[in-house]
Amino acid sequence: MLQFKDPLKLRTKKIVFEDVYSAQDSGTLEQLKELSSKRVSVELINENNSITDAIAREMSGGLTSQCEQDIQKLELYLPLLENLVQHVDLIGDDPRVIGWTSNLKIRWTSPLSCSSFFNLMGPRFFQIDNLRFELGTVLFFYGAQLREWASQVLDTDLVRSATLFRKAAGVYQYLAHEVLPSLQGVRTPEGPPEATSSVSSVMNLICLAEAQIVTIMKAEEKQTADGLLAKLHFGVVQLFNEAMDFYLTAAKECKDISPVLMDYISCSKVVHELRSYKYMAQAVKTEGRIGTAMGLLKLALNRVERNIGGMESWRVVIKQEMDTMVDLLRKYEHENEFVWHEKIPYDHYLPLPQGKKIATCIPYRPERWERTLALKI
Repeated sequence: MLQFKDPLKLRTKKIVFEDVYSAQDSGTLEQLKELSSKRVSVELINENNSITDAIAREMSGGLTSQCEQDIQKLELYLPLLENLVQHVDLIGDDPRVIGWTSNLKIRWTSPLSCSSFFNLMGPRFFQIDNLRFELGTVLFFYGAQLREWASQVLDTDLVRSATLFRKAAGVYQYLAHEVLPSLQGVRTPEGPPEATSSVSSVMNLICLAEAQIVTIMKAEEKQTADGLLAKLHFGVVQLFNEAMDFYLTAAKECKDISPVLMDYISCSKVVHELRSYKYMAQAVKTEGRIGTAMGLLKLALNRVERNIGGMESWRVVIKQEMDTMVDLLRKYEHENEFVWHEKIPYDHYLPLPQGKKIATCIPYRPERWERTLALKI
């Protein structure tokens, strides 16, 4: 599986809720202070700090993974934030509340924007004066952390990895349909891509594709039939195709979206299209159609773009897949020359790949601490 960690690189500026929102009673003041306290932990993610691994482990209740510790910080902050958003939504039209929210100065970086890559003055912070921008970005961060944890456990626990990818997909699906649409009226084309529903839909489909890749790895361990593996790999291709469509929509909505996201999708698609054709070729060879098998391998190799973009590590994987297919093609050509003497069919006579998509989201269920907040308006 190709690695793409950019969504994980979010950073934010400090917010002190009790300094901005006017509490009507001591209980509300304490809740606002608790909200600020939980946010401090979120603010420290991706920042250099002097806390030792031992202290961090103790503070998190024994969690050893940095990723798990960061997920816990977000999970402790989110219910309190959801509660605040719910209460502010009820009185959000009041000019004083609008002014308070503006005074929070909610600012986040955007690792999926071009300006994050080419800003010599350090990361650019985007500000949107809306609590749903805070909620949306924190959820985007949460999905990215779940996705990263899934990648970290990939080598040791395939089932857990697939589950985490599916959970991340559910977070992004919730974001795209339930949180971010309400920002459409306040977000500008110059705003952060992470604040658009289309980008969350891209991430949702990427996570589903990655969950299916892990499922395929499990199936390959069990020596599942080549024909089914071909369909599962092409199902991954179909998911990345859908992600491409949403990326194109996002590119119309965001002037600043990074092309690296599209490069990741394109390179991942190439890898799994090659694997799908390889398994198709092996399946038809088993059926005694070696000419068709050679035709499928040649067709797949000819379809790969020679000047594909993306990171060097991604291009290395693509080359490895191509080399594997070239070796297989030579093997089949040698066998055909001495045994079968079959002709290779024209491309339009070759079977078309069929996809099978089996990965599904685990729906995100937001937790809210049902506490009454009394703001002085």
